[in-house]
Amino acid sequence: MKAILPLLILVAATAQASDRIERGRYLVNTSGCADCHTPLKMGANGPEPDMARHLSGHPQGFTVTAPATPPGEPWMVLIAQTGTAYSGPWGVSFSANLTSDPDTGLGRWSESDFVQTIRTGRHLGRGRPVLPPMPIPVYNHMTDDDLKAVFAYLQTLPPTRNKVPDPLPPAGVR
Repeated sequence: MKAILPLLILVAATAQASDRIERGRYLVNTSGCADCHTPLKMGANGPEPDMARHLSGHPQGFTVTAPATPPGEPWMVLIAQTGTAYSGPWGVSFSANLTSDPDTGLGRWSESDFVQTIRTGRHLGRGRPVLPPMPIPVYNHMTDDDLKAVFAYLQTLPPTRNKVPDPLPPAGVR
């Protein structure tokens, strides 16, 4: 019986981790994450998600130089046919790589880094602001358990090496 107890604990912990990952998969798939973080490609019937780059963010090497949206124009404009770059009064923002890649994605992030990013609206919970169109005011209402589940799921994604460019400042700002 003593030998069985550690095995039962391991099985229960594995089941709990699996449940958390599945909850995260559900939340990612119903919260629109892929809408911005998965680049589009041209398919037979028009633009479609490029699932070979699922949740890998703005494609490295796809250069966007558009300035921020001029005053009086719509507050936000999609400026890349990939669906991963946006221009507005804040400058130009690029969708982040959410895969588990340790150098260009979330592979080195901790669960706490992820939760604090969503809670504070700041990169790694303490860095630069997370820019529009990322709906931080919506996602920061998720429970800690849900955010941890999202992070657990994202960590299961195959790493996609894709260095997303840094945001560009508004026109005239250095």
